[in-house]
Amino acid sequence: MPTRRSLLISGASTVTTALLSPMARGAEQGLAPLKPGSRIRAVNPGTWMDPETDLQPLLDRCHEQEWRLEIPAGVTRQWRYFSGTDRQRVSDLTAAWNDPTVDAVLTLGGGWGAARVLEAGFRFPRRPKWSLGFSDTSSLLLAQWAAGLPGAIHGSSGGTDAQWQRTVDLLCGRPVAPLQGEPRRRGIARGPLVVTNLTVATHLIGTPWLPTLKGAILVLEDVGEAPYRVDRMLTQWRSAGLLQDLAGVACGRFSWAKDDILPGDFTMEEILEERLGDLGIPLVLNVPVGHGRPNQALPLGAEAQLDGGRGLLSLMA
Repeated sequence: MPTRRSLLISGASTVTTALLSPMARGAEQGLAPLKPGSRIRAVNPGTWMDPETDLQPLLDRCHEQEWRLEIPAGVTRQWRYFSGTDRQRVSDLTAAWNDPTVDAVLTLGGGWGAARVLEAGFRFPRRPKWSLGFSDTSSLLLAQWAAGLPGAIHGSSGGTDAQWQRTVDLLCGRPVAPLQGEPRRRGIARGPLVVTNLTVATHLIGTPWLPTLKGAILVLEDVGEAPYRVDRMLTQWRSAGLLQDLAGVACGRFSWAKDDILPGDFTMEEILEERLGDLGIPLVLNVPVGHGRPNQALPLGAEAQLDGGRGLLSLMA
């Protein structure tokens, strides 16, 4: 059975992307779709990665789009279980975000560490930039949107060609298909997307890096967490009053070890429905988002529609 750490590290390979739905807003802030010749900088703000990791498939994918992907040697540093000291990782992120010739920031690796970079002093500049990641990188995506900057995409540069094509379409400003989930509570919700790993976001409660959820469509996913731990986290969100003003909720993929559920326990779906189903808003489960495949890209802050009766999550033009 893969460990939570191995799943996070293997699943969190990421590449920079585009906030699509509010494209006009992005354009007003100087954020344009990627095009041939766009420059992308790789960073690793979390757990160290094997220096023998084969990054050629990612290089090939970017080359096919005529994007210039730069992979600095620092992405394979190691300091204990991090990819360098907090100061080094802050420096890498700051350099990538402050370079006006870099159009997008690509995150390699995952595990744990991105929130420490925020705590150690990394701050987003006023100039927006595309960024994509998930899992541990959720803390940076949430902080980017909390800072009012479009361009944060929850998704992965790995996966199938079809999954990658969705990411490319978002980067290039093209429309993408709705995501199909399983309807649980009827109704139509419209609002900006906030997409995140549940565990990571739970540990941002009370910090300046968790964006407002008022009127938002919240999309949650997680890996390696037993139903009782998901119950505990969602109870914290409820107790903190974070769910009362949502427009809608969609849950992506949640996975856990088989022995995390004993006879008579709640199943994961029962916990999600019990903790989220009484909010009086549309609820959809099993949207193809999160650890595992497919992990379909979604842009934070994009205006979206959640159809709780049909189980559809759509970006609005």
